[in-house]
Amino acid sequence: MRLTPASAGDGVAVIHVVLPPGSVFAGLAAAGIVVGLVLLVRGFAGYRAAGRISGTAPSRIASIAAGEVLVTGAAEPIELTLVSPLQSQPAVYYRSRITESSDGNGPDLFREDRAVGFRVRDATGSVRVFPNGARFDVPDRYDESTPMWGGDPIGLMPRTGSMYAPGPDDREARIAALISVPDARAWSLLEPHGLPMSAGSSGRRHYREARIEPGDPVTVVGRALPFGDLADPAGSNFLDGNGLSADDPEVAADLAAARAAGLLADSPVEAWGNAAIEGFGIGRPVRTPVLDPAADRPPAPDPALAARVAETFEIDRDSLVLATAADLPLLISLGSPSTVAGRDQWQFVLGMLGAVLAIASAMGLALVMNGGIR
Repeated sequence: MRLTPASAGDGVAVIHVVLPPGSVFAGLAAAGIVVGLVLLVRGFAGYRAAGRISGTAPSRIASIAAGEVLVTGAAEPIELTLVSPLQSQPAVYYRSRITESSDGNGPDLFREDRAVGFRVRDATGSVRVFPNGARFDVPDRYDESTPMWGGDPIGLMPRTGSMYAPGPDDREARIAALISVPDARAWSLLEPHGLPMSAGSSGRRHYREARIEPGDPVTVVGRALPFGDLADPAGSNFLDGNGLSADDPEVAADLAAARAAGLLADSPVEAWGNAAIEGFGIGRPVRTPVLDPAADRPPAPDPALAARVAETFEIDRDSLVLATAADLPLLISLGSPSTVAGRDQWQFVLGMLGAVLAIASAMGLALVMNGGIR
C-alpha cells in the first residue's frame, strides 16, 4: 500500500492498494488446482460409466437372464409418478437444486433427489426397475438463473401440491388435476429453510433440474435377479435421497427384532385383513372380501380392475427385475447406449483437461513458493 500526495489545493490524499503479483498468481494457481481435480474426478466417473455401457451388450428384455445385463427402452410409469419441484413435470426420477449464486457454485438453498419404480419397455417386452441405491446419469433439463433485473427465471413453475401424482391409468384423477387452478400460494409452497423458491427476494439464484419423464429413452445397467430375492421390495421401489434402506444395519436390526417379536406380519392380508384388498376402502375391491354375514356386501369385483391391479402389484417371486445388488450398483442413464457412452466419454475428455489444468497450476504455485514469481 502506498500514499500518493494530492496536488496543491485538492486537500485530499489518494490511497492506492497494490497487491504483489505473486499473491494474485498463487491464488489463481490454487483455484486452478481445485477446479482441475474436480474435473478429473468427474472424468474418471464418466470413464467408468462409459466402460460399463460399452463393455456390456444390450439384451432383449424378453430374453434376459439372471446376472449383469444392459437393457434400453422407454421409461414407463407403474403405480404412480412424481411431480418435479421446479417445473411441475411428471417424472419417474428428478434431481432438483437451487443455489444461492447465479453461477451455481454457492451454497444449496434447496436440493431434492427422488425416484419411483418404473418399467423399461422395448419391442419385446418390459422389465421392472427398483431404483433404491441406483446411480443416475441424467443431465439437467432446466438450467436458469435469476435475471439481472430481478423476478423469476423463465420456465420456473414450482410444484403446488404433493410430490406424487396418479399412475398412468388413473384417468379421473388426471382430469381433476388438469382442470384445477393453482392459487396464489404456488410460488411459496416450497420454501426450504425459510427461503422462498421465488427469486423475487434479494440475491440471485441458480435453478437446475434433471428428470426422466414417462416415455423417455433410458439405458439401465445392473443385475437382473428374481423378485423374491429382494430383501425389502417396498423400500427398493423408492429413492428419496436420504440413503436409508433395508440394507442399513440399524434398519435391518429393527426389522429382524420386529420379526422375532411377532410384530411384523408375513403379508399385508395377515396384517390388515380386508383393508389389504386393493379398492376395498372405496367400494371397488378387486376380489371378494371376507365379511360378517350382517354386513352390506360391496359391488362385485371389476374383472378389468382386478387384472390391472394384479399386473401392477402382484409380482411372481421368480420374475426377473432390475435392482441394486450388494456387489453391483444399478446405473440408470437418460438416453440410448450410444448417447450415454458419448456423453460419458466427453466428460472423460474434460477430466483429462482438468488434470492438465491441475498440473500446470501446481507447477505455477511451486514457482511462486520458490520465489520464481514475485
